[in-house]
Amino acid sequence: MAALRVLHAQRKRGVRCSAWRFRCMVEHACQNLPADMRRMLRNVAVTVEDTPLDDMEPPLGFYQGTPIGERGSGYTMVIPDKITIYRLPLLAACHSQRELRYEVTLTVIHEIGHYFGLGDADIPF
Repeated sequence: MAALRVLHAQRKRGVRCSAWRFRCMVEHACQNLPADMRRMLRNVAVTVEDTPLDDMEPPLGFYQGTPIGERGSGYTMVIPDKITIYRLPLLAACHSQRELRYEVTLTVIHEIGHYFGLGDADIPF
């Protein structure tokens, strides 16, 4: 049993997952958010890209927009906020499909936290 753990620890990280299947994982994570949270999401798009364009150490996700708490009465007629989930960094960070599904879900929740105005220090994952 110990030998299996050693082999698992020495194995390179990274799993394979098609772009289509990965998008399905992201969609599943969004659909399985608590109903109250889903109802509060307004004018936000969740997208999937392979990698960010210019980051040295690519993030797993990125939120672009104005958090709810910073929106004033003049916040109308604006383009949707955007949450981007990056496929290749997540694939590289995971050992298994199970871990990938878990990390996709955590990343979606993390970026939605930014939509609600939470900073990285406020989100424990």
